[in-house]
Amino acid sequence: MTTAHARAAGDTAAAARARGATVWLTGLPSSGKTTLARTLAGRLRAEGHRVEVLDGDEIRAFLSAGLGFTREDRHTNVTRIGFVAQLLASHGVKVLVPVIAPYADSRAAVRARHAARGTELVEVHVATPVGLCSARDVKGLYAKQAAGEISGLTGVDDPYETPENPDLRIQTQGRSVAESAAELHTFLTERGLT
Repeated sequence: MTTAHARAAGDTAAAARARGATVWLTGLPSSGKTTLARTLAGRLRAEGHRVEVLDGDEIRAFLSAGLGFTREDRHTNVTRIGFVAQLLASHGVKVLVPVIAPYADSRAAVRARHAARGTELVEVHVATPVGLCSARDVKGLYAKQAAGEISGLTGVDDPYETPENPDLRIQTQGRSVAESAAELHTFLTERGLT
């Protein structure tokens, strides 16, 4: 490789590192969204990217404390997260957002906000079957729902509107976290984001 080619490749990599974007990971509870986001975040940071993970549970505890789980409250929560994500992404941060975001209209509102401000958004559907999510049951929600202790569990007794045309759909069943993270990383590379 010539010096000029090496410089051009370095410039391209630097431009990708400086380019902000929101990577929205939607899927059922216990589908692996947060694990996937944190794994990818580590790889991106190692490559020199500025990265933030906006975890849905953490946002609910701080930014959206007081909201319930009605359709309206869920919409408000998602659009608040979308606002923060777009703001960070507009300043060159790769923002990974592992949030259920069960309703198509809420996800569309987030996409519209990004589009109106010229900020890239990549919607990733973490497609894990509900049976596998229930078996994982990371937070014990499926067990509580089955025991009648809670209701309104997304994908069980509350709707989850599966994205019809996500930018990427990752099938996690039978795959390691590393394999899923590698697929997402490759996709972002193809989009000029890594």
